[in-house]
Amino acid sequence: MEEALEMAATGTERVDWVDTAKGLCIIFVVMVHAVLGVELAAGEQGWMHHVVTWARPFRMPDFFMISGLFLSLTIDRPWRRYLDRKVVHFAYFYVLWLAIQFAFKAPGMAMEEGAGSALTNFLLSFVQPFGTLWFIYVLPIFFVVARLLKGVPVAIVLLAAAVLEILPIYTGWLVLDEFCSRFVYFYAGYALAPWIFALADKVRAKPATVLGFLAVWAGMEAVLVFTPVPARLYPLVAHEIGHTGAIGGVAELPVVSLILGFLGACAVAAVGTLLSRLAVMRWLTWLGAHSIVVYLAFFLPMATTRAVLLKLGVIGDVGTMGVLVTAAGVLGPVILYLLVQWSGFGRWLFKRPAWASIEHTSAKAERPIAVAE
Repeated sequence: MEEALEMAATGTERVDWVDTAKGLCIIFVVMVHAVLGVELAAGEQGWMHHVVTWARPFRMPDFFMISGLFLSLTIDRPWRRYLDRKVVHFAYFYVLWLAIQFAFKAPGMAMEEGAGSALTNFLLSFVQPFGTLWFIYVLPIFFVVARLLKGVPVAIVLLAAAVLEILPIYTGWLVLDEFCSRFVYFYAGYALAPWIFALADKVRAKPATVLGFLAVWAGMEAVLVFTPVPARLYPLVAHEIGHTGAIGGVAELPVVSLILGFLGACAVAAVGTLLSRLAVMRWLTWLGAHSIVVYLAFFLPMATTRAVLLKLGVIGDVGTMGVLVTAAGVLGPVILYLLVQWSGFGRWLFKRPAWASIEHTSAKAERPIAVAE
């Protein structure tokens, strides 16, 4: 734990297993949008729908938990610097990529609903996060709340956050709803970081035993996800089905969803630890280190590939089409990023310029963006 934090603090070396786990996270995030988008457009479900459904209990909890892992290194910084790195940083990319997404989507909105509606939707996006960008809208709020709660005993904050996750809070305002559903995982990443890094050490020490536990977890996850909730308990998950498109499995029951969220986040950390030891998986570690690049830019190659495949009709299997669209959503941003790095043009797409800062010091060098920053 101490060694990992020291490396992160100096900025001279990254923690491989954390980046590998983030690589898994971003693939799952792209996958859900790609697969469900293809199924909606095709009007039918494919075999990838089962994969997306299986990953649902841990897909976002793991991302948020990992995002909080290194917060202890920065939470005591002066407020101006903290806000610059944790709020202004993400605000810049949200506004930038919101504008880029609207540049592509506004013409269609204007044709269907009128120019006034397109403008209204754009302005509303500053209050109600837009589409795939909601994660970097909510994450700065988590950083600020965690800082404000720094003096409160950890056990009290974790308990309160867990209660918020368990309660059926669906107001329609995505910011509040996602805060209640996800803050417990982010705060746990921050508060329980020593135990999480200790888990990674144990995984490295006993990989065979860990593989056995992972197999049991994966099977248990599948059973709980695909077993329908008994009729008498259905009201407890009705809100999930109505608001999120869940399928009504036992995994969505209160408390059960919280437990599966944590187990799944730990499982992803364990898998990331095991894969980071394999030279053949270095591409996944690199992807995780640049996961925000994929998160910001995957919408366009994903949507374009989906439209082309559906138009050509050369692939009849909806599941396979979902895999191809997922691959395009991951590879497209990587190619764009490498082209930007090679040409030197458009660095502002993925790297915050010095002017977009409130930290007025001579040391405010630009740094590559990352979810955990």
